[in-house]
Amino acid sequence: MKVTKEAFRKLNIYTIIAVYFLILVGGIVRSTGSGMGCPDWPKCFGSYVPPTSVDQLPSDYQAHYLKLRIAKNNRIAKMISGFGFSSLADEISNDPSILIEEPFNATKTWIEYINRLIGVVIGLLIFAVLIASLFIWKSNRKMFYWALFSFILVAFQGWFGSIVVSTNLLPGTISIHMGLALLLVCVLIYMVFINNDQNTSDPAKLVKYDLLSNLMLIGMVLFVIQIFLGTQVRESIDLIANRISDRNLWINELGLSFYIHRTYSLLILGLHIWMAVLLNKQKNNDKGLNLMFKSLVMLIVLEVLSGTAMAYFAIPGFLQPLHLLIATLIFGVQFYTYLNLKYLKSVKRILIS
Repeated sequence: MKVTKEAFRKLNIYTIIAVYFLILVGGIVRSTGSGMGCPDWPKCFGSYVPPTSVDQLPSDYQAHYLKLRIAKNNRIAKMISGFGFSSLADEISNDPSILIEEPFNATKTWIEYINRLIGVVIGLLIFAVLIASLFIWKSNRKMFYWALFSFILVAFQGWFGSIVVSTNLLPGTISIHMGLALLLVCVLIYMVFINNDQNTSDPAKLVKYDLLSNLMLIGMVLFVIQIFLGTQVRESIDLIANRISDRNLWINELGLSFYIHRTYSLLILGLHIWMAVLLNKQKNNDKGLNLMFKSLVMLIVLEVLSGTAMAYFAIPGFLQPLHLLIATLIFGVQFYTYLNLKYLKSVKRILIS
């Protein structure tokens, strides 16, 4: 079997699109409060096809799954404690919120179940990427190792997802889960990048190229901080929602992290507008880079607008997953732009020397 370079690239791109779709679905799971729609993992209520009615479950199903969860959490706590994280292990073992077993809700169960099915599809796609990389081993061995890493990463992400469920969405675990998703996106984007025929047009003419490369790296670091600030705000909203049912009061209950998150976005927007202006001033600048920077500014503006809409319109549920999706798209475009800038930087140095 022969796998062409173009076919491998397309498979990578389809996988990236699928991962972003999963992030969107994950946002829907979060905004609808469906994260605990299935109390066990990898099955859902002990079955690969979940029930549609509470009548299909035994009368003591909550006590049953709580018992299983406690046993699993004790194993997790023991393992974590062995790595030196004793305080986290104690929290997993003793946090009373972890012991809350939600009643069956068919809608939430099936939302979470669909999320898991899409996760399985992602795993299969990444496995297909791994297998396909074997057929281009002679021409590009590096691709196989990155494909293997992405497969290990998605397997670990699935396992960690079971911990998120078992600990009843313990604060902090969701942030780690998001961080792993961003890392997976980076690996897949990098595989697309190194599989492309790079454009070396006029790299020596980009006088401010080194500055742009450094600024983009700073922008990526700042935006990762922004994403994790956003996850902290989201976790705060979950806690507030448990106390207050009126969505109109949620924003007023948020603390300092929300105001930092909101103001910080304007700093990130200003930085990227500055970078786009710097690039635009260069003669004969790269059209692909121009498009990337314009896309970044547009996406960041959309992110700011969606965040503003959530603040002024009582955090509507449909905007939350979109806000998350746009954020991860921004990071993906940032990373791909940085790879291109870094490549042109190396070519420029070769030409100058």
